Amino acid sequence: MYFVRDFDSLSAGLHGGAIAIGNFDGVHRGHARLVRRLVRLASEMGGPAVAFTFDPHPVRLLRPQAAPTPLSWLQRKAEMLASLGVDALVVYPTDPAVLALSPQEFFTRVVKNGFRAKAIVEGPDFHFGCERSGNIELLRRLGAEADVRVEVVEPLQIDGEAVSSSRIRKLIAGGEIEAANRLLTRPYCIRGVVGRGAARGTQLGFPTANLEGVDTLLPREGIYAGLAHIEAGTRPAALSLGPNPTFDDQELKIEAFLVDFDGDLYERPVQVDFLARLRDIVRFEGPEELIAQMDRDVQAVRCLAERARRKTGCPGRSE
Repeated sequence: MYFVRDFDSLSAGLHGGAIAIGNFDGVHRGHARLVRRLVRLASEMGGPAVAFTFDPHPVRLLRPQAAPTPLSWLQRKAEMLASLGVDALVVYPTDPAVLALSPQEFFTRVVKNGFRAKAIVEGPDFHFGCERSGNIELLRRLGAEADVRVEVVEPLQIDGEAVSSSRIRKLIAGGEIEAANRLLTRPYCIRGVVGRGAARGTQLGFPTANLEGVDTLLPREGIYAGLAHIEAGTRPAALSLGPNPTFDDQELKIEAFLVDFDGDLYERPVQVDFLARLRDIVRFEGPEELIAQMDRDVQAVRCLAERARRKTGCPGRSE
């Protein structure tokens, strides 16, 4: 991953290949389809396959009230793109000067002179330049004039609808994790740092890690099955997103119980893959009833985690 402020001083190792410009939020299967074409075309051109993105998303500067909560952070985005064959993710810190460039200026400064690209790969709804005034037709014309090959990759359709970050965002916000994961190249993931909570989970026999500082979209409130990635490895995890009404606690929290883990995670980073939504958060009559349900939740988590590892069937889970 490379951060750049000056297109004129891009490394020679980024020159002369194929480039794709976009946000790549979540790195979904539609992105994977485009990247496959990018990698193949870069090989034909004898140069690198480069993904180029702005950070933050330009809409955060232009219309901050309309900016969507991201599905992925930069490092995860870079790792996922690399796993698909991209040689480099180049990140430009968004500023008004670049957003004000006309489409022709943007093409010349970034594609032609900056990356010295021999090819560019985009989707049919690609827009560029000031106020997104440049479209695919203009890109084709500018490419022809500059001897830059332009390839357009049609959106991937799944269940009769195009795969997109906005579609995935709606599914996640609605708690439809399994449906969202079908559209992603990897399970949906959040990250946070473990903070100190009320230690109520420890008293119940289910010590939880309270995640703070999560900077990506949170699924709908509920109990989820997941996989927690910590320094010691990966553990199945039961996740609670929301309040704890059994104890009259209305504070919204993100709590993760790591199955078969005994250790101190305070102030340490944790990443959590979401596998499935198990149930709503409900009020129980007392601790005993809550503990019995948590036992059932953990059994379901074990099963789903095993299915994720082995990709085999799994018996029905507790609701």
